[in-house]
Amino acid sequence: MHSPKLGARIRALREERQLSREELARKAQISPERLAAIEDHGESAALGVLVKISRALGARLGTFTDDAACSDPCVVRAEERSGASLAQTGVHRPGHMDYHSLGRGKADRHMEPFYIEMEPGGTETETGAHEGEEFIVVLRGKVRLVYGAQTIVLNPGDSAYYNSVVPHLVACEGDEPAAIHAVVYVPF
Repeated sequence: MHSPKLGARIRALREERQLSREELARKAQISPERLAAIEDHGESAALGVLVKISRALGARLGTFTDDAACSDPCVVRAEERSGASLAQTGVHRPGHMDYHSLGRGKADRHMEPFYIEMEPGGTETETGAHEGEEFIVVLRGKVRLVYGAQTIVLNPGDSAYYNSVVPHLVACEGDEPAAIHAVVYVPF
């Protein structure tokens, strides 16, 4: 199933709420240039940035990926994940991340589960913070978690559960791609 790109969904929600790009960027506490890159060029963004945008729009993070409601239990098969990507552009530049929603279609959810593929070589160093909690499990590769003043390298099988109001960053560590499962809880 094809899902519209992340940028198009954000733009549609922004326009539906009659917000200018500058107004949404201010409310989300990101730069208008960053928002333009996401909306116009499909650039991927860290979960923290996407949470800030969803909060500023008054929408659940999952609104960016939901196509249709499903009944419980909500099952997403591995071969169906490509249709659930938030920002799958096919362009795998250094540090690129593809977010695949594992809860799409569950309209009343309180958590946002993702399968995230990360490319090495990113230069992203800016941490982000938002209300809620996050839980990640490394599936392959190495992942760098910057949490406050700490930097922790996680290996396959390692997990981390943390309060997301503390500035944090999750990125690929080393020269090989990485993949994680992430569950984000943001009180609405």
